[in-house]
Amino acid sequence: MSATSTGDQADADPRRWWGLVVIALAQLMVVLDATIVNIALPSAQRDLGISDGDRQWVITAYTLAFGGLLLLGGRIADLVGRKRTFVIGLVGFAAASALGGAATGSGMLFGARALQGAFAAMLAPSALSLLTTTFTDPKERGKAFGIYGALAGSGAAIGFIVGGLLTEYLNWRWCLYVNIPVAVVAVIGALVLLHDRPRHPGARLDVPGVLLGCGGLVAIVYGFSEAEPRGWTDALVLTFFAAGVVLLTTFVWWQTRARTPLLPLHILKDRNRAGCFLTMGLAVIGMFGLFLFMTYYLQVVLAYSPVQTGLAFLPLTASIIIGSTQISARLINRVPPRALMAPGMLLASAGMVILTRMTVDSAYATEILPALILMGLGMGLTFMPVFSTATAGVAPQDSGVTSATLNTAQQVGGSIGTALLNTIATTSSTAYLTAHITDPGGRTQTAKEAVVHGYTVAIWWAAAIMLLAGLIAALMVTAKPPKHGAPAQTPVSESVA
Repeated sequence: MSATSTGDQADADPRRWWGLVVIALAQLMVVLDATIVNIALPSAQRDLGISDGDRQWVITAYTLAFGGLLLLGGRIADLVGRKRTFVIGLVGFAAASALGGAATGSGMLFGARALQGAFAAMLAPSALSLLTTTFTDPKERGKAFGIYGALAGSGAAIGFIVGGLLTEYLNWRWCLYVNIPVAVVAVIGALVLLHDRPRHPGARLDVPGVLLGCGGLVAIVYGFSEAEPRGWTDALVLTFFAAGVVLLTTFVWWQTRARTPLLPLHILKDRNRAGCFLTMGLAVIGMFGLFLFMTYYLQVVLAYSPVQTGLAFLPLTASIIIGSTQISARLINRVPPRALMAPGMLLASAGMVILTRMTVDSAYATEILPALILMGLGMGLTFMPVFSTATAGVAPQDSGVTSATLNTAQQVGGSIGTALLNTIATTSSTAYLTAHITDPGGRTQTAKEAVVHGYTVAIWWAAAIMLLAGLIAALMVTAKPPKHGAPAQTPVSESVA
């Protein structure tokens, strides 16, 4: 069957937009779960008796398994089928969520979060692959990726809103239980609405590549997660960084020799794709730093409740959706992707710069809100063309691993952003406190000022990193918009599907 006829069949399916709803639900669930438990963490810590030193594992266990196993999940999707992997990921994610919600101790909760991350590593690449192969017409592809990009960019912020509502009005356990009905609906929808192309016979899993690649990613992500509490010069942190570099270097060497590589290196050699991966990773470094600082700033400094904190992120979420679906999706077929990505990162960076002026008594409406709107529009402009460009023209047998690589850039970027920017903020706060404590009676106010000073210093760094992301997008992503009426770029090898 030819690539064109396959694409025409997908376009002729009147239920494909309902299929997009199913894919979007799954993607939202995966991204949302990276942050939904943040606001619930204090309640879970008290309920289960988790120590301050161990509480980070509620977050880290998820991101570590998710980021470390994404390449494996992407290749499994390519080998056993994207729809099948998608359904297995949904069922496993729901079961792990039920286990976590019923946790009776810290170990049970940590294990459930790790299981969630493992199944998310199967779910996310297969979701993006299904989207890529379902929508091939440029106009429809723009709309579909606009919705997907909006969810990918705003899912973390939505997590804060949902987490705040569930924690305040129900119980922290519902931050996990809420995944079950969503997953059930998505499974039913996937079985009825989604279609998959035949998997390629004779393909095998690159076991040495799995051990080297996933092992290296786990070591790197774990190193960054431990850098926050231990410090960057801690022996354990340096050991994991060194091990990760060695494993990933060996992985790259092995991929040039493996018969069926886990990550075909031609995926990374494509200039546009590599530019998208780098842009995504750098953008998420700044974005996750923002989420971390603003959550603490709103709750600790401005004394917002969990629900107020979640709602404060609503304009950011709305701006991402508008930027992605109403601007990027309408322009993606008219202008080159970098004409959206580079200005988007410039807008997001400008929003960050505005936030560097915040103080211990900043007014939300005049000093915080404009920055959130600018950042949301910028991220919405950026994420949609990143997803669309990175997955364009990929052979079917590589679509899962390409999607996984893009998701890996997201997860590793988030881990780096959280550890790096938090370390900068903590160091700056300590230095400020040491220099300004002169009156013991004003210690509380000075401590708040020190915290905000640390945040603003780290936000300056985040603004610079987003500017760098925009520069990389402008210089590396040279793809042109598809011609009007032409099918999405498809390699010759797709005709064998």
